Amino acid sequence: MPNDSTLQALARSLGTLCQTRGLWLSTAESCTGGWVAKTLTDIAGSSRWFERGFITYSNQAKQELLAVPPEILAGSGAVSEAVVGAMARGAIAHSRADLSLAISGIAGPSGGSAEKPVGTVWLAWACRSGAELTRLVHLPGNREAVRRQAVMIGLRGFFDIIELATP
Repeated sequence: MPNDSTLQALARSLGTLCQTRGLWLSTAESCTGGWVAKTLTDIAGSSRWFERGFITYSNQAKQELLAVPPEILAGSGAVSEAVVGAMARGAIAHSRADLSLAISGIAGPSGGSAEKPVGTVWLAWACRSGAELTRLVHLPGNREAVRRQAVMIGLRGFFDIIELATP
């Protein structure tokens, strides 16, 4: 499981890359509750590359702040590829960021089902130019472990979308 220093090192590297390329980031978080944004803003100078974060824990918040269509939430559920994709696009549309990350999952200890057990997390990254990536992971451990691993995967995925989005 990643520790705080690992997350901070990853965030510093990401910040350096964003600053070098003139990129702005935004986040749309559900199960991580703003942990990615906190990790990014722990870096001194992050105001030069981190634009804003949305904590959209409820379905209502996802609809109001990120314009996630209610029919997608009703049809696919909050923890789904369709919803995190809409969240990531919404974070771009409702900010000045070039790139976004969205995370929605079931961190536990309850809330899981046979179809979506505890540890199920969907992530999506989007860029203003239209490129998108999504990823489904099944993470082991307790609530904190699931959330911490999701933060790390989210940060790492920014590097992949940057490569897709910029020459």
